[in-house]
Amino acid sequence: MPTRQIISDHENKMEKAFEFLHDEFKGVRTGRASTGIVENLHIDYYGSPTPLKQLATLATPQADAILIKPFDPASIKDIEKAIKNSDLSIAPIIEGKMIRLSVPPLSAERRKQIVNQVKQMGEQAKISIRNIRRDANKQLDEAQDSKLITEDDLEKAKKQIDDITKEYTDKVDTAVKKKSDEIMNQ
Repeated sequence: MPTRQIISDHENKMEKAFEFLHDEFKGVRTGRASTGIVENLHIDYYGSPTPLKQLATLATPQADAILIKPFDPASIKDIEKAIKNSDLSIAPIIEGKMIRLSVPPLSAERRKQIVNQVKQMGEQAKISIRNIRRDANKQLDEAQDSKLITEDDLEKAKKQIDDITKEYTDKVDTAVKKKSDEIMNQ
């Protein structure tokens, strides 16, 4: 396998690791209401766990409220139960065929806890990216051992992999800082 293919494959994997982190950040609660907090909450819908965003329309009519309007009104009780059992610490209020979630403002202590969670998520993403780098370097070494690439190609490719790794770890650091600032300044 040529070096270009190995580098491209592993760069795509790093991009996916970064996108996963970005999606995880959507579920992190800031001081403002966001549908991202609940959209991936799994509801036991007729025996199968289904993400809330597939069962209902989600909206934020105000900065401190989330409105959930299920497509199937019979699923309101299941949605309410899933929200109560989640770690959101938000009590659902049923209003006819809708559920309203009032998002209370965060205390300074809780904001610090959430920032620490965000930093841990970022660290996990960086670990994933470094593991991808390790796998790429291993694959490059194997290609060189099999005489598919020269030693010069190996060194160039490893340098490229290191540069890409640095680029993605810097992206993670930037995203963590942005999310932390958003949490602390809401």
